Amino acid sequence: MVHTVLGYWLTRPYGIHNLKSKINMTITQINQPRAVTPHGILVELLQSTLQLAQSSNTSAEVLTSLQQIYNLAAGLEPYIGEYTTNESPGLTALAQKTSSEDWSKRFSDGETVRQLEQEMLSGHVEGQTLKMFVYLTKAKRVLEVGMFTGYSALAMAEALPDDGKLVACEVDAYVASFAQACFQNSPHGNKISVEVAPALETLRKLAQNGESFDLIFIDADKKEYIEYFHTILDSTLLAPGGLICVDNTLMQGQVYLPNEQRSVNGKAITEFNQVVANDSRVEQVILPLRDGVTLIRRI
Repeated sequence: MVHTVLGYWLTRPYGIHNLKSKINMTITQINQPRAVTPHGILVELLQSTLQLAQSSNTSAEVLTSLQQIYNLAAGLEPYIGEYTTNESPGLTALAQKTSSEDWSKRFSDGETVRQLEQEMLSGHVEGQTLKMFVYLTKAKRVLEVGMFTGYSALAMAEALPDDGKLVACEVDAYVASFAQACFQNSPHGNKISVEVAPALETLRKLAQNGESFDLIFIDADKKEYIEYFHTILDSTLLAPGGLICVDNTLMQGQVYLPNEQRSVNGKAITEFNQVVANDSRVEQVILPLRDGVTLIRRI
């Protein structure tokens, strides 16, 4: 990631001046997560291709074209991040704590129920997008299906009114505790309640209790996405005029790559996207934000 940022700014006409102004940002990106989005993977592939071309007998014309393509791709996400409203101190602290946690050790020690990684964090731009959706929908009640360490939950809670409420479903007791400790350091943390149980179990319980939500964000077990979707639509969980946001619906680009290149999760998301597209009760749009975010509304 450092090479990506350096490569972009050094190849700009005013690169050395921008490099000086960006040096702090570059240093903080040394421990950035690996590329897990279609765009991030594309940038890494372009970088490798450019380096290969530079070390082989490639024409100057092709090298120039590859450099321009790489610059265009590599500069996009840093630019979007820079010109998106800064995250709150609470979100920054939560992201840093998530990044510094040894998730592999937590799993090997049996503290988490599955292998977790910092790449599961929603992050700055997606967090601000979710906040914007809360503001735009004037939501007062939000349901999050799959919380991890709570970045997206806290981001949305920051946009809720003082009497707003967010219910977060999380199957892992360790990360639930991790998130709740972070929430305590935010003035908006008291808006969040966490249900520690399998997400489908919590959804069914909430539905049986007649609960409804203005915005529902799904980011949990990809193999259960279709069941989440049907459980929500077949119940009162989605309030009239409510919005469903679903994360990872591009799944590293696997959904539009050949079937043999798809992982188990890639196949699950491909099937989910088809199910949503075929459901006459809803209309939807996929946004190419991070790993893909689908917006769904009941017609």
